[in-house]
Amino acid sequence: MAQPPRCHNRRHCNPGAAAHLVALPGSLRIDAPRYTFCSMNVLLWFKRDLRVADHPALVRAAALGRVLPLYVAEPGLWAQPDMAGRHWDTLAEALAGLRADLAALGAPLVVRSGEAVEVIARLVRAHRIGAIVSHQETGTLWTYDRDRRLAAWARAQGVAWEELPQSAIRRGQRNRTGWAEAQAAFLAAPRLDPVALTPVPGVEPGLIPAARALGLAPDPCPHRQSGARSAGLALAESFAAGRGQGYQAAMASPVGGERACSRLSPHLAYGTLSLREAAAVGPGTLAAGALRAYRARLAWRDHFHQRLEDRPDMELRPLHPACDVTAGNTVHLAAFAAGETGLPFADACLRYLRATGWLNFRARAMLVSVAVHHLGLDWRAAGQVLARLFTDYDPGIHWPQVQMQAGVTGINTIRIYNPVKQGQDHDATGAFTRRWVPELAAVPDPHLHAPWRWSGAGTLLGRRYPEPLVDPAESARAARETLWAHRRAPGFAAAAARIAERHSSPATPVFVNDRRAPAPRRRPAAPAQLTLDL
Repeated sequence: MAQPPRCHNRRHCNPGAAAHLVALPGSLRIDAPRYTFCSMNVLLWFKRDLRVADHPALVRAAALGRVLPLYVAEPGLWAQPDMAGRHWDTLAEALAGLRADLAALGAPLVVRSGEAVEVIARLVRAHRIGAIVSHQETGTLWTYDRDRRLAAWARAQGVAWEELPQSAIRRGQRNRTGWAEAQAAFLAAPRLDPVALTPVPGVEPGLIPAARALGLAPDPCPHRQSGARSAGLALAESFAAGRGQGYQAAMASPVGGERACSRLSPHLAYGTLSLREAAAVGPGTLAAGALRAYRARLAWRDHFHQRLEDRPDMELRPLHPACDVTAGNTVHLAAFAAGETGLPFADACLRYLRATGWLNFRARAMLVSVAVHHLGLDWRAAGQVLARLFTDYDPGIHWPQVQMQAGVTGINTIRIYNPVKQGQDHDATGAFTRRWVPELAAVPDPHLHAPWRWSGAGTLLGRRYPEPLVDPAESARAARETLWAHRRAPGFAAAAARIAERHSSPATPVFVNDRRAPAPRRRPAAPAQLTLDL
């Protein structure tokens, strides 16, 4: 166990007062020492929690003493294949707002560039930091490994590091028993108000770097949403005031969903709004059906975060080991990324995504399906392409969803979307497809979503617009045969039942080979993401 940090300002000490560091409700339990002083210097490390409202770690840090709020821009993180300039541009706007809000509380945000452990170590030494406080992060393997390094350093230096939850995610859980009830209790708990901060003196705030300073290539996204908290609050207000009334019907289409969806996803991804703030949107203003559908999406968000928390390698390995088959076609991958597959509705969605950084949930699922099942791409490569395009990229949602739509979890229903039918269903007038694929202007409406069936296809396909890379019906048939061959293999169902026991709510039926999976006997839990020995 780490030794108690020493107070570096004896004038503020009260040697007779021993205050124990007790975690807030639901936070990670840490065997923390008793502090024999009334105040110390505390480093408050921001990651995907860029706000001051409803922020448990901020409230904790303020209660411990003088606060040094820190964000570290990590070039190593931004060099990863799932990161892009549009992510940083959105995040930098959030940082600017956070800096102003923290300054109003008394302690401006400090920004440093470099490797997080090295940056934090320098600040701890230079400013006699006694404790580090942050939120629990469920992220990629890169952030997982970085936090493990920091934990090892803090343990060696005798610096306490406390992590507090900002959602209902549970670490070290054995299964999902009681999980839904715990999530409901978390959302029903009162939100925390911002508190005044006493700053650590003598710290230069530093500049918020530009994307190019982090080695990021130019990434134009002309219709990108703002990352500022003020923009998120405005979206929440307009969604409750009227935009969300058609949410249930419109959210399945990129046409109607652009307006009717809450569009809060970037603000939840970077934490400019808390989950409880998002859950508070709508009561008394939205119709009951729209409100239920919206809140269900928030619940699913935590569900997928919990799945990644329990399996931090989901960006690399499928949930079901029998589905760990590497595939790929570099020509198809490049065409997919450019929106040049020859499948009009899929291409329109990809080009729209490139220009806006956002896409409704059904179109996202369809794109994964087209990439993996129709084009034969490896789900990991397709997932990286899409991660780079989503300005609301959140690993806790993205990788579990990619695996689910790719059919490699072993416990979810196999869905292979027909891009022609999806276009007909969700862009019946063709206005969306024609806007984003103007090469199809001459194609008559009845053939817009399958121009290869048009008598004039020879004047267009292979010239101004590519011929389809695959036949949608034939490629879907082949993919379905492959997926079901995996599921019929010996041992598949038993492994799927174990996965379901670990990752699904007991109230949710899981089907394997079209039959409900039996409940397996209990097994020891696998290591959870960042169950750190502090």
